[in-house]
Amino acid sequence: MTDSVEERIARVAFTPEGLAPAIIQQWDSGEVLMLGWMDAEALRRTLTSGRVTFWSRSRQEYWRKGDTSGHIQLVRGARLDCDADALLIQVEQVGPACHTGTRTCFDADDLDPVADATS
Repeated sequence: MTDSVEERIARVAFTPEGLAPAIIQQWDSGEVLMLGWMDAEALRRTLTSGRVTFWSRSRQEYWRKGDTSGHIQLVRGARLDCDADALLIQVEQVGPACHTGTRTCFDADDLDPVADATS
């Protein structure tokens, strides 16, 4: 038997502020696109609408990715990590994922490991 949306949301260990980090990943390539924050309602909207919705910590409001830019994220899967405190949302990304216009938010600055750290 498949858990209801409410049962799935109840398994998430949200922070004391009621949020969980949501890693957004391209479903077919595994490319990490961005990170956003979800509360229970944002996750509910994401799981029931098929489009990713976030909670904006700076604006204190919900925002659905792509409503103004057209760069939507179509949900293809959702998972919890082993501690149930982080979400992995697998999407089909339409257009750039980053607000800067790049495909991913993780291409701006490489933090290469220190050479001595691997020896």
